[in-house]
Amino acid sequence: MPAANRGKIKYRRSATLLSYWQNNELAFENYARRSGIVAEPLVSTILHYCSKWRTAAQISAFLGRYSESSVQQSLNQLCKNGLLDSSAAKPAPQARTVETWQSWNPAAGYFHFATKDFDFAPDQLGVLKALQRRARHDPMPLPVKSYPKARKTALTHTPAAGEFPRILKNRRTWRIYGKEPVLLETLAQTLRLTFGIQGWVDVPGLGRAAMKTSPSCGCLHPIEAYVLALRVKGLHKGFYHYNAQRHELEWLREGVTRKVLEKNIGHQWWFTESAFLIAMTAVFGRTRWKYKFPRVYRGILLEAGHLCQTFCLTATWKGLAPFSTIAYQDTQWEKWLGLDGVSESVLYLAGAGTRPSSLKGAHMAAL
Repeated sequence: MPAANRGKIKYRRSATLLSYWQNNELAFENYARRSGIVAEPLVSTILHYCSKWRTAAQISAFLGRYSESSVQQSLNQLCKNGLLDSSAAKPAPQARTVETWQSWNPAAGYFHFATKDFDFAPDQLGVLKALQRRARHDPMPLPVKSYPKARKTALTHTPAAGEFPRILKNRRTWRIYGKEPVLLETLAQTLRLTFGIQGWVDVPGLGRAAMKTSPSCGCLHPIEAYVLALRVKGLHKGFYHYNAQRHELEWLREGVTRKVLEKNIGHQWWFTESAFLIAMTAVFGRTRWKYKFPRVYRGILLEAGHLCQTFCLTATWKGLAPFSTIAYQDTQWEKWLGLDGVSESVLYLAGAGTRPSSLKGAHMAAL
């Protein structure tokens, strides 16, 4: 680039930055771009000065004791690592969308981006064996707590008879499935009872709010459901969006091979033998419209949990073998579904298959 044009370039601090100490070094991170560096405190001075668009000459004059060439090298490095935006660079496709998170950042934004695309171990049996070795000297924690010195009140053991207690007790995470496909009618009923809109209520001065079988913050229902059909009788294999209002599946695209799917669900090959998977996403703007504080991001995660338990219980009631997992590659799933990962992003995966003919070793609680 000609020197005359370089002089016209301006730099501004990126909007999604965090700084923290890491192993006695100062780290700077652009959490939306998932990039950053470890640098001297002088970088904080540069970033603070570049709260507005500044030229390299202005930054060099502000710093005073550094040559323009060395300052330019530093600016190039800061741009490369996402700490500065350059007026000469094309804005990132998601930049404007990220700005809508302003009232939630940095707390919710950092958690959202920093926890995406974890690199799961490809040898899942090796992971289990490593846990077994560890348990010999570091036992698995017990899932109970007690207060030995507290005054006790004994509770009656009333027999819980009926269909609902039976369904609750039978809910398991399954990892082995039958060869038979799931009927489209069964999938439809499971989707309807889990994600479907059951009715509407008028909220004075606001409009109509949807009613579903699981609770939602402010009755805003940010969670959407997408189905990856693998073995559903009467349904072509591929990705679909579930229209909760019309109770319809909307075709999106062809599916993927089991090998590709396995790679993108944390190498958990057993789930590729199920009949269908459901990706639960969040359309964050629905909830953010009412709640401008970052704590509500926690509420959206809880909503996904509410819906997943409803799904697992409904699938159990229908005689299916359900499961759920957070082990998946976020960006790849968002590409498959055509999502930008900011205004709408995948939060949770669930699915089910038919139950195997032999129940021996067929299901166990998830570790």
